[in-house]
Amino acid sequence: MTVELTQLANGLTIATETMPHLESAALGVWVKSGARDEMQNEHGIAHLLEHMAFKGTSRRSARQIAEEIEDVGGDLNAATSVETTSYYARVLKDDVPLALDILTDILVDSRFDEVELEREQHVILQEIGAAEDTPDDIVFDHFQATAFRDQIVGRPILGTRETVKSFKPDDLRAYLARHYGPDRMIISAAGAVSHKAVVDQVSAALGSGATPAPPDTEARTPASYVGGEFRQTRDLMDAQLVLGFEGRPYYARDFYASQVLSIILGGGMSSRLFQEIRERRGLCYAIYAFHWSFSDSGIFGIHAATGEEELAELAPVIVDELIEAAHGIEESEVTRARAQMRASLLMSQESPTARAGQIARQLMFNGRIIPNEELISRLDAITAPRLADLAERIFGGSTPTLAAIGPVSRLPSADELANRFSEGRNAPVRAAAGA
Repeated sequence: MTVELTQLANGLTIATETMPHLESAALGVWVKSGARDEMQNEHGIAHLLEHMAFKGTSRRSARQIAEEIEDVGGDLNAATSVETTSYYARVLKDDVPLALDILTDILVDSRFDEVELEREQHVILQEIGAAEDTPDDIVFDHFQATAFRDQIVGRPILGTRETVKSFKPDDLRAYLARHYGPDRMIISAAGAVSHKAVVDQVSAALGSGATPAPPDTEARTPASYVGGEFRQTRDLMDAQLVLGFEGRPYYARDFYASQVLSIILGGGMSSRLFQEIRERRGLCYAIYAFHWSFSDSGIFGIHAATGEEELAELAPVIVDELIEAAHGIEESEVTRARAQMRASLLMSQESPTARAGQIARQLMFNGRIIPNEELISRLDAITAPRLADLAERIFGGSTPTLAAIGPVSRLPSADELANRFSEGRNAPVRAAAGA
């Protein structure tokens, strides 16, 4: 399988990968613009715009959009992230032209009807309320807001009740004009697709002159990791805890190493955190590590859910495990984590939906398609000493971020956990850790 690339005269990029044995295809439009690109008074507009894209064009009502894609057994959806927005479909191969027509239609000709807008604003207000009622979701919003305090990159993607209710159709049109230029968009498709057919159809709908390039806008404000603490005492059965540190951006040399480190610490049932904290000590019912990357920063974190009685012991033990990782990591752990990443990479390429998204993200953040051989070579170059050094730099190089919701009165403070890490960095290595 080979990715074919075409760039139109107006800057729009089209990328396809034909998977000849499939009868279906996944395709979509990825826009290099997300919640981070909002101005101060636009909090939540990127997400609202994503919702409104399906609420009617000059040629189709909201109902017709839904019926046309479902009449052929297809699926249509969208997603807003901190730095990107995507609109995508999954259909049988004969229905690729229909899916492309709907996707291009909603991008260039959405009406933003006032009645539909008011209805969708109400839907998002319910979504905000649902998030607030879901502690294991909302704790991550507070975590990111604390890590990047008073910055747009740290704001919840959904917006606030006040900002969401304030938007008018012209606000959506203005945001669309600024950020949805063809030079910031990628059409990506994988599966039973013809590159030439996709290029011909997209050129007719979004080619030169069809979508004007946006005017010059101010560059994104660089993200500045701050760290700190947020805690909210609530009458819940369990406590939700997220502890994190500054991570690495997409472009950093340590990006893939950070992903491997997160797997070793909390990427599965064999990981250090799961085995030590859940299996051996029984201090929580859920725990895992993660690494989020942005274009200029990142977060390395651990999420755990536990009862009130276990919380006081849980947080210090998490820190102890991070200290042990900085002291040393076993080669067998690296081998296992590399195998997990390699399998995940190759298995995802058997899914047209995952592959279309992967192609778009690589073009957006790396400016090219990264061959599998290169990705695997990067993984193979990651060693145990390098990961131990990375753990030392991540966990000892920034102020911790601590966010917790629930019965959290017994939870140590972020400062106490930071002091524990500082004190443990020069402590003897635990015998079980290996060298």
